[in-house]
Amino acid sequence: MNRRISKSRHVDQDLNFALAGTGSGPIIVEDMERIHLINPRRIEWCCQDFQVAGDQVADQLGISRSTWIQVLAGKGGLTFGQLKKLAAYFGRGVLFFLEPAPVVEETVHTPQFRTLANGRVDLTPELRRVIEAVEDQREAYVATLEEMDEPGRRDFDPPELAGLDPAQAAARVRTWLGLAPKGDFNTYRAAVESRGVLVFRLHGHHGRWHMPSTSPVLGFSLYEPRCPVIVVRSRFTETLQTFTLMHELGHLLLHRRSSINLEAEAEGGESMDHLEREANTFAGHVLVTEVFLAAIRDELRPATVDHYDEWLEPQRRAWGVSPEVILRRLMDVGRLSPERYREYRTWRRSLPVSAPKKGGNRAFRYREPLSLFGQPFVRTMLDAKNAGLLSLARTSTFLDGLKLADLHRLERECAAR
Repeated sequence: MNRRISKSRHVDQDLNFALAGTGSGPIIVEDMERIHLINPRRIEWCCQDFQVAGDQVADQLGISRSTWIQVLAGKGGLTFGQLKKLAAYFGRGVLFFLEPAPVVEETVHTPQFRTLANGRVDLTPELRRVIEAVEDQREAYVATLEEMDEPGRRDFDPPELAGLDPAQAAARVRTWLGLAPKGDFNTYRAAVESRGVLVFRLHGHHGRWHMPSTSPVLGFSLYEPRCPVIVVRSRFTETLQTFTLMHELGHLLLHRRSSINLEAEAEGGESMDHLEREANTFAGHVLVTEVFLAAIRDELRPATVDHYDEWLEPQRRAWGVSPEVILRRLMDVGRLSPERYREYRTWRRSLPVSAPKKGGNRAFRYREPLSLFGQPFVRTMLDAKNAGLLSLARTSTFLDGLKLADLHRLERECAAR
């Protein structure tokens, strides 16, 4: 079990074990001494993979140019502290750079990652690190489930949607998810998770799961036949998070492929990509059905678009969606003119943009893994620990580095739910 789950390329391991000599026993390396077993070709591969210049990496990590040149020439070394910074920058473990063999991309990047990397969105270094971190978590989750071999465990089993129009597909998916007439992000998330899809919700704290506030990425999905993952960023409004969740579910169910969702294309936004348009239409129909639309009274529609939000407030709250999604659906069925819809969008975008929330209070740090990884993932890791399949240290690693006291508090929280 531990051997399989510790395959993650990001999990730190004992450096002395990695630096064991050729029969002479472990080599002890002090932090301020230089490590000279670094494979420069692996550094060059990472720079090319991230599409960044080596000098830029050295400057950002505080490594002198002369030291960097020597390391790339295979003649110098780095302190362990510098090596850890290098590994963290590229989202890898320190052992990755000590392997003498060349990098085999097929063993480093999964097919899901390569699909995104070859897509229409350029992957920034921050986004690359997050995608690979998500992949690691999924692999650990699947390996843990295999070891536990729990009866009745649900794998991803999507409904058949071939040949259905958007409304028909949405109706079948709502039945498949068991959705109630009312909902919010948490209820939609729980429904999706119940069908074998992991849903991660990235918080705003710095660390492995952080993305810059300036990034236009709303979320992404990684398609895998047994256990796909949807990732949503929490810095956006909850209604937009809900739409992103269903948009990415659309890609998983309709297209069976990985995807990245951009802010400009969300909700009522336009995209030249037909798959993105299909996912938007699917999300709109799932969240705002024909029955829902029938509850909206056109005769009460305000004369000016700046009062549309008030007009649609009851429906917005009940369905957990934005007014823009509702208005787009009304336009699509011919109950709102395209001119009025565009006028509303123009007005909406003229409003001041709220500043993103800062890191905030971490008094409830122990709850963060539930928000970040979802209940199925957290409960599985805790169950594996209690079954003796995961050590405390390994469990902490998979649950966002929780300290022991917080880990116990998390267990009590899960037991009470």
